[in-house]
Amino acid sequence: MRPYILLIFSVFIMNSTYSQSFYELSIPSIENKEIKMSDFKGKYILIVNVASYCGYTSQYADLQKLSQKYANQLVVLGVPCNQFGSQEPRSEKEIKTFCESKFDITFPMTEKVNVKGKNQHPLYAWLTNKEQNGLDNFEVSWNFNKFLINGDGELIACFKSGVNPLDEQIIEKLK
Repeated sequence: MRPYILLIFSVFIMNSTYSQSFYELSIPSIENKEIKMSDFKGKYILIVNVASYCGYTSQYADLQKLSQKYANQLVVLGVPCNQFGSQEPRSEKEIKTFCESKFDITFPMTEKVNVKGKNQHPLYAWLTNKEQNGLDNFEVSWNFNKFLINGDGELIACFKSGVNPLDEQIIEKLK
């Protein structure tokens, strides 16, 4: 390939924006196994940044109820994060034990990640960036923000912390 053709091709690649599909994303589980979003094709996915020492921590119970009630069509994914008031200082092992013993959590949980800022996990970069998610720009402002993905891998809604997992706003989207 001639150098000037290679240069033009390189400039094109550097300037083009690549919009990653939701189903190309993955994240390590709380047990350090890969969770591929593509494994959930055809189901709704409710992604929630969670914390053990938050005023909203009791939402774990309703996330579990939601997960059980809609098990055939919904996957709840808990994403521990310690970026809001240091309300998730525990290790992954401690988080898993806490969730299982206090709330009987059976839905998948991820490793602890950053949901905003310089070290934001790629899953949350996709969820919060309109150029990637196709819906809108969103800011994760506190623990228990919720993002709902439809069965086609499209972001269809974002709910703030105060919206309970069993709220009609969420249930309506699942119908």
